[in-house]
Amino acid sequence: MSALSSSLAASAALAYDSPSFLPAMPRANEPSRRLRTGVFEVDLRAGELTKNGRRIPLQEQPFQVLAMLLAKPGELVTREELHEKLWSESVVDFDHGVNKAINKIREALGDSAENPRYVETVARRGYRFVADVAPIDAPLEARPRITRLWKASGLGLALVLALALAWILYSRSLSPPTIRSLAVLPLENLSSDASQEYFSDGMTDALIADLGQIGALRVISRTSVMPFKRARKSLPAIARELNVEAVVEGTVLRSGDRVRITAQLIQVPHETHLWAHSYEGDLRDALALQNNVARAIAEQIRVTLNRQEAAALAESSPVDPQAYEAYLKGRYFWNKRTGDDLKKAVEHFSHAIEIDPGYASAYSGLADSYALMGDWEYGALPPQEAFPKAKTAATKALVLDDKLSEAHTSLAFILDLFDWSWASAEQEYRRALALNPGYATAHHWYAWHLMVMGRNDEGIAELRKAESLDPLSLIISADLADALCIARRYDESLSQSRKTIAMDAHFVVAHYQMGQALVQLRRFDEAIAEFRRAVELSGHDATVESNLANAYAVSGRKEEARKIARDLEKRQPQNPSTAANIALIHVGLGDNAQAMLWLNRAYQARFNPSILLRPGFDPLRSDPRFQDLRRRIGLPSAA
Repeated sequence: MSALSSSLAASAALAYDSPSFLPAMPRANEPSRRLRTGVFEVDLRAGELTKNGRRIPLQEQPFQVLAMLLAKPGELVTREELHEKLWSESVVDFDHGVNKAINKIREALGDSAENPRYVETVARRGYRFVADVAPIDAPLEARPRITRLWKASGLGLALVLALALAWILYSRSLSPPTIRSLAVLPLENLSSDASQEYFSDGMTDALIADLGQIGALRVISRTSVMPFKRARKSLPAIARELNVEAVVEGTVLRSGDRVRITAQLIQVPHETHLWAHSYEGDLRDALALQNNVARAIAEQIRVTLNRQEAAALAESSPVDPQAYEAYLKGRYFWNKRTGDDLKKAVEHFSHAIEIDPGYASAYSGLADSYALMGDWEYGALPPQEAFPKAKTAATKALVLDDKLSEAHTSLAFILDLFDWSWASAEQEYRRALALNPGYATAHHWYAWHLMVMGRNDEGIAELRKAESLDPLSLIISADLADALCIARRYDESLSQSRKTIAMDAHFVVAHYQMGQALVQLRRFDEAIAEFRRAVELSGHDATVESNLANAYAVSGRKEEARKIARDLEKRQPQNPSTAANIALIHVGLGDNAQAMLWLNRAYQARFNPSILLRPGFDPLRSDPRFQDLRRRIGLPSAA
């Protein structure tokens, strides 16, 4: 047992867990494992802190520090003791770690450093637990005496704790954890400069991307983890919301051209620290540092890597620090997903390419930016201008590095929406997913490719996969409702839209999707109400307005529909993509000739053909002119 006891200090992350792992001890001489201090009770065996019977969340490392303080109430526990017991062989930043642990303890106890009732800081030396501590079930009059005895037996209790913890460590070594899903929480920016947020966010993105390449591991996407940045939620609560078995949290500190990444892996719901480490190097070696973190996590959770995954985590090339900084700024603005921010992203990616013309990831980011700028949802550039630029950038990225999943995804998106090269797009999507099976965007966009190809069940399955990787993504949730509506599963579509609206009642697309399903269920008043809400929230988006007009038309309010059609026709020269929306209104009005006229104009403008899948176009499906349009686009024959 002495060897195990010494190995305890070598682990900065493993501590209390299930009571079943503790060794049996004689009850007669057994120190109490349940303590009371003020209104709090501490169960050393279960690793739990409670207040008036209610559990107070406290992570394992802070709990270990608390246990050491409780073992010597009223006495100084030096920082050297804490370092030796809990951080001795860890390269984690000890000062940051112990300060964070003490802050967590004080937060749990409702204590303060200025007026301590429980934990007192002894400047530059350590900490002292200043409140009375007594074993539970002791008579009240005996507690002061027991407290004195407790102090005297502190060394013995510390030994008991060390033996118990060592046994836990030994038990865990026999049965390594099985983890198949995790979330990388936003890495904390330790710089005092708030403008460096893009850097810590970029490190978070990179770690998610690296771990997402592991096929046996479900890694939550950026969109779903960023809401937890600085969130005051317990790790078990976050894990439940994201449906994961473990979380990675850590910090990033950048000083000039030096960067240090500290990360720890925590298994939930018991908040079991499995691993912690710190990596430091030059900014030009940042990619290697990220790969090291990802590889270490993969080793800790005993996940099996195939040859391609192992090679991907082993490969990293130095990058020019200035180019890398520009790239991270580009991704920062790209993730904001607004027209203006996409333009800023293009500027930063272009600057990265100017600095390093061989930087493949910068070309990939440029392709992503132009691809979204040309899509109807953002409309920052006309499709005829945006998509050729996106294709050029994606192609260049793949010439430089054929292993970039993001670049294959962007190229596939362009081949789908602008080139209508369906077979080539599918090939690119498959390549992207083979390289990074955890890339939610690839699953999301590939789902729409499958839907357009008439493979509805496969498309819905891909959207569900995207949703599992990005459970808080509003657009993925809303698009799943859209796909279910296209598959004529209207009740399921409504349920999915309600789920999206529950996440954000102001999300335009969710109300729009709900309106579509309600029209097909002939609940016109409810549909019109949803479309009106979407129009209000969107600032009169053409797609939403056309669906409102279609609902007016099919419900008999044709003059209101015609008015919206006239308004959209006036705006159409400035936005050619609205032609297909105008066609939808004429379908609702029963004017198939006008509908086909506007669809042919949409064809000339290289519109997004997925609009033809909507049930609103069902009255045209048997029309030979509609079937000819589908043939010219290259779509399969309509069912």
